[in-house]
Order: sequence, then C-alpha cells, then structure tokens
Amino acid sequence: MKKTASVASALLGASLSTGVEGQDAQGVSLDPVLPVVQAPETPEQIDARLAWWREAKFGLFIHWGVYAVPAGKYGDNPYYGEWIMHSAKIPVSEYRRFAEGFNPTKYDPSQWIDIASDAGMRYVVITAKHHEGFALYPSDVTDWDIADATPYKRDLLGPLVEASRARGLHIGFYYSHAQDWIHRGGAKAGFNDQDGWDDEHKGSFDEYLSKIAVPQVRELLTRYPIDVLWWDTPSLMNRARAQPFDALLGLRPGIITNNRLGGGFSGDAGSPEQFVPTTGYPGDWETCMTMNNHWGYNAVDTSWKRSPELIRKLADICSKGGNFLLNVGPTAEGEFPAASVEILREIGAWLRVNGDSIYGTRAGPFNAPLSWGCATRKGKRLYLHVFQWPADGQLRVPLLNETATARLLVDRSKPLPVVQRDGVLVIEVPREAPDAVSTVVELDLESDPVVRPLLTTGASVIASEEDVDAIASFAIDGTSAKRWRAPKSTQAAWLELTLSKPSRVNGIAFDEPDVWPRLNQQYDVDVLSEGEWKRVASGKTDGHGVRKWFEPLLTNRLRISLECKAGAPGVAELLVLEPE
Repeated sequence: MKKTASVASALLGASLSTGVEGQDAQGVSLDPVLPVVQAPETPEQIDARLAWWREAKFGLFIHWGVYAVPAGKYGDNPYYGEWIMHSAKIPVSEYRRFAEGFNPTKYDPSQWIDIASDAGMRYVVITAKHHEGFALYPSDVTDWDIADATPYKRDLLGPLVEASRARGLHIGFYYSHAQDWIHRGGAKAGFNDQDGWDDEHKGSFDEYLSKIAVPQVRELLTRYPIDVLWWDTPSLMNRARAQPFDALLGLRPGIITNNRLGGGFSGDAGSPEQFVPTTGYPGDWETCMTMNNHWGYNAVDTSWKRSPELIRKLADICSKGGNFLLNVGPTAEGEFPAASVEILREIGAWLRVNGDSIYGTRAGPFNAPLSWGCATRKGKRLYLHVFQWPADGQLRVPLLNETATARLLVDRSKPLPVVQRDGVLVIEVPREAPDAVSTVVELDLESDPVVRPLLTTGASVIASEEDVDAIASFAIDGTSAKRWRAPKSTQAAWLELTLSKPSRVNGIAFDEPDVWPRLNQQYDVDVLSEGEWKRVASGKTDGHGVRKWFEPLLTNRLRISLECKAGAPGVAELLVLEPE
C-alpha cells in the first residue's frame, strides 16, 4: 500500500455513515476540500457543455484490465470476459496473481487513437478501473494498480490522453465506483453490504467509498484533462453515498457524465446497453455495445458482428437522437484483436463517404420505424438511410410536405425526381442500390417536415393486469421513460389497443423495460380484422424490444399477449405501424 486515504477522505467517510450529505450530526461540513456546490446550469449552459458530444455521435469504448490475462478461461469453463472473477468466484489472492501476466509491452496509444480516428470515432472512453478494482494508472490509495501489481509499472492512461489530444479526439474514463471485488467493502453484484465470496474482500461499503473510490475519482479528475466520466453499476448507492462523487465533478468544469452514479443523480445521458431502443430515449443518450459477446478480451469469442450490422445500428441510433459507443477489448499484451480492427476499418470507409449524414445530426422527424431504414436530420435537410432498397425504384417517405429536392449523398450532382402522392413523398431512385449496406438519400425540404400522427395518438388501451405504478396507458404515452408492467406475481398478461379509427396496419414495434435480468418475453400479436381475430406475429424477445412487419390489414383493435419467466411482463412503449 503506497499511501493511506487523506484526512479529508476519512472525514468524508464519517459523513457517509450519518446519511446526511456532507455533514455530521450537528450539520457541520466535514470535508472542506470538496468543491463548492455550483449553481444550477441554465439550458443554454447545458447545451454549450454537451455541444461537442452531441456532434460527435460515434465513440470508442475500451474495456481493459487484468481480466485480459485469463482471457475468459478459468478451469474448464470460458467465463464472461471482464466478469470472470465474479462469475467463477475466484479468491482475491488467486486473482491478484493474474496481474503478474499483465505486461502490455505492445501497447501503442497513438496506434489505438489512429485506429479510432480512422474509424470515424470522435471520442474515447476507457476503463480506468473496472469491477475487478484494478487501476490502469498509479493510484496513491492502493497497490492494486498498474504501477505496483504488474511488471509493466507505468501509467497507461496518461499516454492515451496525450495521444487523443494530439489527434483531436475527446477522451473520458469509465470508473466502477460501487462494485469492487478486490478491495474490502466494495459492492459485489448479488451480495449484501459486508458480504462476498471471499473473507479477504468483505468489509464496510462506506469505508470502501471513503478510502478507495472517492479518493480515486479525485485523482482521476485532478491528474487528467478528461471530458467524460462514465459511472457503472450503482450497487448499494443512495443519495448520501453518491453526493460526494457528484460534488467532485466541480474539479473538472465541463465534464459530461452518464446516468449510472445512483442516488437519484441522473447525469447528462442515458446509457442503454447492448441494444438500440425501438423508440429512442428522451433527452441525451448513448448506446454502448460490444463487437462480439464480451466487453473484456475473450480469446475464444469469435462471434463478431459484421460491419454492415454496426453501420446500420449507428444510423438507427443517430436517427433517434443518440450516440454510439462501440467497444474493443484489448489483449493483455496491449493489442486490439485483429477482427475488431478490420470491423472498425470498414465502418470508417463508410463514414468517409457518408459522414455528413451522421455527425452533427439530430433525431429524424419520424416517430415510428420505417420499413426501409431510418432518417437523421439537420434543420430542413433529412438524410434517408435506406437499408432495404425499393425494388420498384420508388422510395416512399411518409411526409405531408408538398415539395422537396433529393439527391444521392454519394453523388450530389444528379437530382432525383420527387412528387407528393396521397400524403407520401415519392422519390425515384436508381434500380440498384449504390451501397448495399446503407445508401443515403439527401432530402431538402422547403419547410419543416410534416409527418403523419402515430396511430396510437388518441387510442385507448387496457391491460389484463397492471401494477399500480406502471399502468397500461404508460405503454402509449410517447416515451419509454414510463412503462406498463403486470404485478410482480404475474407471468402472463396482455395489452389491448383500440385505435381512434380503422386504419391499415402492417407492423408493431415495442420497447421493453430496461431491467436486469432482461425479460426475454414470449409474445403474440393478434389483430381484429373483418370481424375475427387474426394472429399476425409471434416470437421471443431478447429483452431489447421487437420490430415486426406483417401483411397490411384494416383494423382498429390489436392485442399483444406476453409471457415472461424472468419477471412480470411489461412494455415500455408500443407503436402500431402503417405502410409508408
């Protein structure tokens, strides 16, 4: 151990045990070193602080730590990458020995940043400390860090920050503030305070926060000029425990945070993990996602997503107003897996042609999924990302605008004919798609886009059962922030919608509650048409929502039946789709 926690941090620990934010029982401030609470920001100040992040759209997530040494393998089982210590319940003393093999002599931060920049990424977020408690920088409050526990003995974060700045990228740190499986008292998912699978890491959570987590966050904020602080898994956190972390943010004016601190602190951005919300999120948000099945390096995981899938996800996320944080898990030697480098190279090639349709855009005007793709927006200009090229050469855009001009983004010199036909703008496009992955059509409108109202507008909804705090109407309230859930003891339930008038319907889309474990619901969709109920869709979700198309039917009543064994059935937001 290099140095014990400061007196200020020790006093801070006393304040945590009182349950009163930053005060003792008599209301006296216990930590004069903490920054003075700043006045609330105005909307204009928030916009200015978030401007670069909203423009950037695409970032690189890096999960790197001692877990790269076992690389997913322990005994005869390939455990989940960065969660291997927890998954295999490895004792502290045994896990610490993995650090002897963490010697990233092939680490080249400039090369990493070049790869990210060439991929079209505008910012980087790296795990300064993940749940295993290991710090990638020399920390004064522990010997479980790169300087003391490994043969490498040099800071990994500082050179990456310098390389990012040199290439013009913003950079941030992920920090696991609550979960820590090595240090005494750190939270362990599934365990109560003071508990764990090894006596060596059992202890007081409040003492862990005051002696390890809070001092380390202070170190990161004062040593490195970072732009983002990315919290994760707020196990055991309440407002009193979270407030000191929030107060420390004043040490780095302009910093951006996510919504995982806990204690009621919402941060700046939502953080859906491993999925693209069907209806998007309100406000600022960022989907984080792996390229294969693991965040940390796993030597046997070759289930790589292909670049076309990730390019379409990027466009889809941006069409809903979000950012995309795509992950790489480097090896213990300090290299990006070759497959991930190739994927990033291919994404970068697409962005060099189509970047105008991504960077600096905001959510497109369409409030329901489009059968052919999605759309991003800059003012009166829309970028139509066409994944499914129209076989008849006519791209139907559900806009009520009378006039517009269109061209392919890859070749702006040739205008495409556009006509208004029955409440739809029809663009004549080439018979063959110029880009099979995502061809972008640039559409300039003379006025703000005018879209058809959602079919759920004015609809009524009932449920077989509903929780008192998650009623049926929340499923069609226009936001996934509220959701319908059946009571906790229920495994099967249904929602039934009655539309305001009979309409042609050809699909449904719904978001599921963003909860752990994922719901994985069996669903059936029935439509009342011509006097009888017809089954139009069935399947099983992955907990990330569903988008399902079927042959158009005239109806004003639909029912979705759900069965869930992992928790009460639920829907965050339900959309009824109509043909373009």
